[in-house]
Amino acid sequence: MKIIKVFFAMSIVALSFGFATAQDLQQQRRPRISFNEVLRREDGNKDEKVTKEEFKGPERLFKRFDRNSDDLLTKEDFAGAPAGRGQQGAGQNAPADVTVLRDVVFGKGGGRDLTMHIVLPKEQSDSPMPVYVWIHGGGWQGGTKDGGVGKVVPMVREGFVGATIEYRLTGEAPFPAQIEDCKCAIRYLRAHAKKYDLDPKRIAVGGSSAGGHLVALMGTSGGVKEFEGDGGWADQSSDVQAVVDFYGPTDFKAFVTTAGYEHHNKANSPESKLLGGGVVLQNEAGIKRVNPITYVDKADPPFLIIHGTDDRTVPPNQSEAMDKALKSVKVESTLHMIKGAGHGGPEFAKREIAEMQREFLLKYMKPK
Repeated sequence: MKIIKVFFAMSIVALSFGFATAQDLQQQRRPRISFNEVLRREDGNKDEKVTKEEFKGPERLFKRFDRNSDDLLTKEDFAGAPAGRGQQGAGQNAPADVTVLRDVVFGKGGGRDLTMHIVLPKEQSDSPMPVYVWIHGGGWQGGTKDGGVGKVVPMVREGFVGATIEYRLTGEAPFPAQIEDCKCAIRYLRAHAKKYDLDPKRIAVGGSSAGGHLVALMGTSGGVKEFEGDGGWADQSSDVQAVVDFYGPTDFKAFVTTAGYEHHNKANSPESKLLGGGVVLQNEAGIKRVNPITYVDKADPPFLIIHGTDDRTVPPNQSEAMDKALKSVKVESTLHMIKGAGHGGPEFAKREIAEMQREFLLKYMKPK
């Protein structure tokens, strides 16, 4: 039976809802996120159901979750979705050669717990392992950490510790909440290096679209105190040692003035929500603040940047500008443009792209 990957198109990035057979596609699709996770994020009055008013994500995402179309998210809508918290639920879709520690609390954001999945090789290492942390996309307004398990597994098989994290979405809090949460996750991993047998001096980050923006910002904003937040582990560094950036936005001014992308300038666009609302070009200070290029200096870690030439969601000039800025201060940067590729898609799943990531991470994450 032919297997295809189903993506729900969001306004800035596709949010994956998992694998399905052709027969399954004729039925309403089961979400990959668990009902417990939705309740934890969205159930403001703790009545075990989520109304449209409570739901902070895009309306189209609510409708996708609402399988029985009763304008209410309940356990019935999530029948067949992944289990909630706990090792067993995480392991159901995990390869046999890795161990997934699910929903590990790594800090606080906005007064609530923030969690990550930690992916470990089954075989114990003789020495502390490098780390690869994945940051999900979703226009800063959607997405979950669950899909990141598959993103880090290839490197776990190479002797890495993998992690995939959550961060506050824009329906909950605007910037800098997102980068604060990402940096908190890095500090947590360093604080627990012995527990997970990881090397605190070798932490790489990767992400796509909105996640690409956040990992680029993590790479360039080392030492920027205003982005550290107060989520925990303040005695640890949030610096990272390598960045894999898939088609992440950078300069919002160039973004929203590029022909064909002007609609991103409007209030209520994903970029507007990240900045706290309003027309994007009217917020010059915000544009500068969220731009990873603002903080580029010669101390930044090496970057691998991958973008499609036909991306109609994030213009290629965003990655080109990032690469140029890094090279201008002699930071190692590799920009790979995939001819004819859009915003994600099968071109990014090809062996040559996977091998490019693998070689980059192995090159810079080897013990020094």
